[in-house]
Amino acid sequence: MSIATGRDPQASMLLRQMPASLQLTIPSICYMESFSALEDEVKRHNYFKQQLENQISEANRDLTSQHARFLFFKLGQSKIDYERRLDDIDLRLRESIEQLSQNAEMIDLTANLIQESLNATIIAKDPTDNLILHCILSHARLRHTETKVFLSGNVKEFRKLPEVQEALLEAGITKYFSRTEDFLGWLQSQS
Repeated sequence: MSIATGRDPQASMLLRQMPASLQLTIPSICYMESFSALEDEVKRHNYFKQQLENQISEANRDLTSQHARFLFFKLGQSKIDYERRLDDIDLRLRESIEQLSQNAEMIDLTANLIQESLNATIIAKDPTDNLILHCILSHARLRHTETKVFLSGNVKEFRKLPEVQEALLEAGITKYFSRTEDFLGWLQSQS
């Protein structure tokens, strides 16, 4: 969703121009989480759009205020731009998922991983993030000889919790990046 919402523009560039030396890995559940996040974005969008439409209607009813005419025009333009932004988010999400499906290894969600995330100590507070983290940790433990780093814009669940950072280190994930730009800088310094 960081790509889709435009918060991490370097991430889409990375997906379009993947270095041959890099292997991306993503838990399969992340695809579903991104579609759920898009649904939430659509709900927020529709609520705000309804509020805009109400204000547009009120401004249009005011026949004496010059400010109302100006507001009617500006809110109408804002509504159009707001709808276009949602289209942009949807398009960028679909493009990034397409690129990931072609360029990234997918960590399958298995019954064992689900059980582990339910029965093990909860590392991340959000259940979905906890499941995602268990997928990543399990995958990382199987690849002890590779250099592994973690890139996620979900700073609240993955960077700020010391228990998450500790679990990542124990699994051999030595670096955490919340921005692709920082990751790319680190990657270039490794050459």
